[in-house]
Amino acid sequence: MNDLAPLLTPEGRALLDEVRDTDPAQELAVATRLRREHPAELVSAALGQARLRQRAAVKFGAEDARRMFFTPDGVEQSTRVSVAAYRAGRMAALGVTSVADLCCGIGGDAIALARAGIRVLAVDRDPRTAEAARANAEALGLAELIEVREADVADVDTAGYDAVFADPARRGGRGRIFDPEAYSPPLSWAVAAARRAPHAALKVAPGIPHEAVPQDAEAEWISDGGDVKEAVLWFGTAPGAVRATLLPGPRSLLSRGLPDPEVRPPGRYLYEPDGAAIRAHLVAEVAEEVGGGLLDATIAYVTADTLHPTPYATAYEITDHLPFNVKKLKALLRERRVGTLTVKKRGSAVEPEELRRKVKPQGPHAATVFLTRVAGAPAMLVGHPARESGPPGGPARQR
Repeated sequence: MNDLAPLLTPEGRALLDEVRDTDPAQELAVATRLRREHPAELVSAALGQARLRQRAAVKFGAEDARRMFFTPDGVEQSTRVSVAAYRAGRMAALGVTSVADLCCGIGGDAIALARAGIRVLAVDRDPRTAEAARANAEALGLAELIEVREADVADVDTAGYDAVFADPARRGGRGRIFDPEAYSPPLSWAVAAARRAPHAALKVAPGIPHEAVPQDAEAEWISDGGDVKEAVLWFGTAPGAVRATLLPGPRSLLSRGLPDPEVRPPGRYLYEPDGAAIRAHLVAEVAEEVGGGLLDATIAYVTADTLHPTPYATAYEITDHLPFNVKKLKALLRERRVGTLTVKKRGSAVEPEELRRKVKPQGPHAATVFLTRVAGAPAMLVGHPARESGPPGGPARQR
C-alpha cells in the first residue's frame, strides 16, 4: 500500500493491535485467517507495519514503537531515541524554543524536540514519509507541538525559528553516500541554511572528513553504548570546537589541540579508545587521561603501565606480547586453556574468524588477542578486560 491512511482507520488500527506480536514464522497462517474478514491489501499492510514496529523497537523503545507508524527507509535511517533526546536537550539548554526540522523523515527527531518542550516545523518532501511523521506526532500526543509540512526543504522559510535542524539523506539507489556534496540536499546547502539561523545542528555521517567541517561549526561525534552513531555540526555554539560525546551519560571529551602521543613499548595495560574519540581525532586526549602513549604512531591503541579508569576508553590488562606468529599464539592459548577468544584488530589484514579457525581455542578460560603493530612491526597482544582492583602484575611478557 502506498499510503498509511487505511491503517489509520478504526478497522486498520484494530487490525494493527491484533497482529502486533505476530511471529514472522506464523505470518502466512495469520494472513490467511484475517483475509476472510478484511481486505487482502489491508492485512498485508498491517503485517508489514507490525514487522517494521518490531524492528523499530531497538531504536525507539517498545512502548513508542508499538504506537508509531514506519516506512522501511524510516526505520533504517531514523535516529536512535537516546541520541535524539541528547541532541534535543542541547537545543533546549541553548534556549531554543522553536526548530525548523528539515528532512524530518518519520519524525524521530521532531518527537525528541517536542518532548523537550520545543515547537517544531517538520518538513519532508516525500508524501508517505510526511504522512508517517504526522501520524506519529498524533499517536504520541505531540500534535500541538509538531506541525508536519510536505514540501521541498529549499522552499521553506525558516525565518522566525530559533534553530534549524537538518538531516540530509545519505543513502541513494546504490547504498550509502560518502561524499557530503552528494547528500540530498547537499551539505553546502544545509550549511547555508544553518548560517541563517541563530542556532543550528546538522546531522552528518560519522565518517565525514575533518577538512569538510566548516571553520565556524562545532563538530561533535556521538557514540551510544560504544557504537558510533553520527556526527553533528553545530552552529551558534563554539566555533572550531571538536568533541566526542558518549551515551549514556552524556560524557563529553573536548579537543585541547594536543600533539600526537609518543610511541612506547607495550605496558601492562592497553586502552581501546571509544569510536567517537577516534573519529573526533581525540586519541591524544585519551592518552593524556591515562598517562599513556601509542603502540604505533598510526594506530589508535594506547598503552600505559598503570590503570586509570576512563569512560573514553576500554582498558585491558596485557599478559603477553608476541610477534605475529599463529603457531606461537595457538600454543599459548592451549597452555592457558582458552576456549573463548575475542579477537580485535587495528592495522592487521588478518580476519578474526580466520584466526579463530587456525588456533582452534578450547578450554574453560577466556582471553582477548589484539592483532596490531608495535612500532611498525606486526604483533599480537594477549590479555583480558582490566579490573579496577586485583593483584599487582608486571609488564607484558615477551614471547
